[in-house]
Amino acid sequence: MPGGPRRPLGRGLPQVLLLLLLALPGAPEGPGAAEEPGSAWLWRGLQRLPERLGAARALSRRYWALFSCRVWPGDCEEAEAAAAPPGWSLPVLGQQYLEILATWYCSVQTCCDTGDCRISNNFTGLDSDLSGRLHGQHLARELVLRTVKGYLEVPRPDKALALSFHGWSGTGKNFVARMLAENLYRDGQRSACVRMLIATVHFPHPKYVDLYKEQLMGQIRETQQRCGQTLFIFDEAEKLHPELLELLGPHLERRAPEDPSARPPRSIFVFLSNLGGNVINELVLGWLQAGRAREEITTEQLEPQLRAEVAASTDSGFGASRLVKENLIDAFVPFLPLEFDHVRLCARDAFLSQGLAYTEEALDRVARLMVYVPKEEQRFSAQGCKSVSQRIHYFLP
Repeated sequence: MPGGPRRPLGRGLPQVLLLLLLALPGAPEGPGAAEEPGSAWLWRGLQRLPERLGAARALSRRYWALFSCRVWPGDCEEAEAAAAPPGWSLPVLGQQYLEILATWYCSVQTCCDTGDCRISNNFTGLDSDLSGRLHGQHLARELVLRTVKGYLEVPRPDKALALSFHGWSGTGKNFVARMLAENLYRDGQRSACVRMLIATVHFPHPKYVDLYKEQLMGQIRETQQRCGQTLFIFDEAEKLHPELLELLGPHLERRAPEDPSARPPRSIFVFLSNLGGNVINELVLGWLQAGRAREEITTEQLEPQLRAEVAASTDSGFGASRLVKENLIDAFVPFLPLEFDHVRLCARDAFLSQGLAYTEEALDRVARLMVYVPKEEQRFSAQGCKSVSQRIHYFLP
């Protein structure tokens, strides 16, 4: 059945059903109804009781068919054909209350194609955001869309999806993580199915690692019990304690489904890190110095070098963790350094997002405020697009 099992409607339903019943036809109408003697009117009402009950049953079936149409779209055509007597039309008041009931039910129950109304999985929106709002990151755009869409469309995935975003600060790693939350879940990062964890904020003191392990396990367990599709984002992943990284290993391993007939749970783990940023920048710089366009760089050329650089890093426990050593990360996503033109686009987006007018000169001036490296060529913004939104106010026309 589309949308999963139909559940009891819960609290609040009796009042709505009462309102629906008020919309039933057949109440005494017209000026003569009030003048008719009470006993005669009552007797006539009793005589018509079977007819009224039959009408109520038929109307109830019609209401139920339309309600099912709204909350379980897959049953719509079948329900309509079975419950729509020729010539029937619902009272306007009843239709209004039916809309209220359907909206209320969908806000608290399972009634969507994804099996959970909190989950939207808007791949069209994700594609649009990655194409129109993310600048200078053709590899990240392709990798993220392909891997996430492919994973969520597999009927029975046998493991969680693990993505590791790498690159300099300000190149868009957090931005893309936010896009995932916004397009996969109705409430974005505020969704009960999404957890955003920052290493230096949520796990700052190594001496409390045992407490952090207990807290992390509880958060993952509670979120997965609450939602059939979850998103966990770990920012500053290179600063996570090694024991926390080891704790995540079992959640990323392949496992056989416990109940083949049940809807399989899905989890996406995203790790954000500055590790590997230097090797990415060196490859891009060499590519540009050779006269090639950055858009010609392929994942096959860059990802193996990035993976090797992360695995060889000694500055953190991430590269030495089982997540990397045992190939539990499904894709290492490189974020390329941003150039002057990309910073201009970020400035334009910042003006537009705040509803402010701008000029081409203002965009140039904002972009020129950034520091560019290497010193000899000044090709890449050292901060990416970070702080651009704060700088646009200096150049309002």
